[in-house]
Amino acid sequence: MALRSPNRQEKSRQSRGLFSSESPNSPNEEGLSREHTRRSARSTGSKHNAWWRTTLFSGMINDVRRRAPYFWSDWKDAWDYRVVPATVYMYFANILPALAFSLDMFANTDESFGVNEVLLASVLAAVVFSVCAAQPLVIVGVTGPITVFNYTVYDIIAPRGTNYFAFMCWIGLWSLVMHWILAITNACNSLKYVTRFSCDIFGFYVAFIYLQKGIQVLTRQWEAGDTSAYLSIAIALMVTIVAYLCGVIGHSSLFQRHIRKFIEDYGTPLTVIFFTGFVHIGKMKDIELLKLPTSRAFFPTTDRGWFIHFWDISVGDVFLAIPFALLLTILFYFDHNVSSLIAQGTEFPLRKPAGFHWDIFLLGLTTGVAGLLGIPFPNGLIPQAPFHTTSLCVTRTVSDSDDETNKGHTRKIVDHVVEQRVSNLAQGLLTLGTMTGPLLIVLHLIPQAVLAGLFFVMGIQALEANGITLKILFLAKDRHLTPRSDPLARIDRQLAIWIFVALELVGFGATFAITQTIAAIGFPVFILLYIPLRTWGLPRWFTPQELSILDAPTASPFTMESVGGNHGEIIEADTTGQGTPLPEFSDQDIIDESDGAERGEAGSTKSGKDGGFWESREALGAAGVGASRRRSSFRTPEQIELDNLTKA
Repeated sequence: MALRSPNRQEKSRQSRGLFSSESPNSPNEEGLSREHTRRSARSTGSKHNAWWRTTLFSGMINDVRRRAPYFWSDWKDAWDYRVVPATVYMYFANILPALAFSLDMFANTDESFGVNEVLLASVLAAVVFSVCAAQPLVIVGVTGPITVFNYTVYDIIAPRGTNYFAFMCWIGLWSLVMHWILAITNACNSLKYVTRFSCDIFGFYVAFIYLQKGIQVLTRQWEAGDTSAYLSIAIALMVTIVAYLCGVIGHSSLFQRHIRKFIEDYGTPLTVIFFTGFVHIGKMKDIELLKLPTSRAFFPTTDRGWFIHFWDISVGDVFLAIPFALLLTILFYFDHNVSSLIAQGTEFPLRKPAGFHWDIFLLGLTTGVAGLLGIPFPNGLIPQAPFHTTSLCVTRTVSDSDDETNKGHTRKIVDHVVEQRVSNLAQGLLTLGTMTGPLLIVLHLIPQAVLAGLFFVMGIQALEANGITLKILFLAKDRHLTPRSDPLARIDRQLAIWIFVALELVGFGATFAITQTIAAIGFPVFILLYIPLRTWGLPRWFTPQELSILDAPTASPFTMESVGGNHGEIIEADTTGQGTPLPEFSDQDIIDESDGAERGEAGSTKSGKDGGFWESREALGAAGVGASRRRSSFRTPEQIELDNLTKA
């Protein structure tokens, strides 16, 4: 039976009853309000439930219980067109930067890490997290920060004559223990304090790491001569421009919709393929360009086996690996969880629960196994993880306004996300196939300049969507031409925006600066210090209204259930058994229900208010999980304080 869409009166009652901050009037409602407040205090950590009191293993157990009912649907829901372009896009978006990172490590660790090590690390992470994780949308692989970590450790350890691979193995094993301690003690509950403030700083840093690595790749091209270097710069810029324009076309009104969507889905991989062959045209074929160094199929880069002899190291070095493992654990705890939060952000209408504790347990497992195999430690990727979720979004075109003046204006909204495990697993298996001899030969044909161009375009795309960039652009605009509908325009003190952005840029600058020194492995500690600054420091100067506009929770209350909700969030149990209230789309809003290429739906998925989004919600309710879902007002502490001030 299809779910009935609520009418306007019912929606009004729902909004007043569930999401309003007004105080209740009737005695019965007053009693419910007291019980509601009691549950809220308990959910956000009150004196009756102190932060140091925890039930061991409860976080992992609850994560598995919440996600287990969806395991089979995670495979069945993959029967959707969106999975195909998402798989192809993530294969290239994951493997090509990873190969460029391998080039970076190859040059800075005396050829200790190469292409095969990076590919195997990506395969290990993709298989484990696509099959076993509670958050299968998160792409896990080799990142820029772990690249910095690897060659910084090499610079510290190699001069001492220590066995580098054995030392890295012990770092992985100690980190495995630390990850498991975090998972068992439910340490991910502290993620409730992580907001867009910290995530934007880290995302800004990662975007600049991509740009920096692209520049570093180009600076190496002078090894082949001036002509090769200048041609490489031209190729990198052309790759950047063409790949970026493919994304712009996908969100424009150019061309017919099927062509537009094809360009958006496959533009980046086709750009890489085209410019790999482009360098062999005309006189360019006589110019020697630096290519990606490869090795034998399925063999390590150096003359060793895949299993590391971790016993070939002194006892003192075994314990010396502990502080390095601690720094790695801090890095992964923040990096992986932030990647998970951004990949499941509030802009994505996700329907399946998340599980942070269980995934940290799995991350510890892959870290230990990676150490034993002598490959880079994989973890959650930014910006690939949110790119993956974006590529799986099914959009709907709706009218922007029903009045005569703006009639014909349309906009796209995300109808739902194809939440499944196949695209992550498939891109991992494609990566495994890349380790075969013929494909390694193909990889060796890719000029390093093409990889530099891909670094540039991914860095630019990550900067575009970053909150720091958006605030800087707002401050740079002509105030007289800035629409009043912009939320930042509602802030009376423009100085507050300047100070907020300045704090974010200081955090980014300090993090980026420390990675240019021998102390690079300690860079995540600085970002972690910004979390208590945001939670308890900023509210002392910024008003609740300003913070509610400048900052927001990274993920929705539904996603944050795994860690007890967002900080200051009021949670009440859903006793109706009807699940979370759902958005409504009227029939006149839908412009073209047959737009299959743009919606990316499978043939069996219905569109309109009785299908698609609503139909899937009904299926989840039938699975027996709808009644256990909790409703949330999704109000930050600043919004709660603002409500109290308004009442007073």
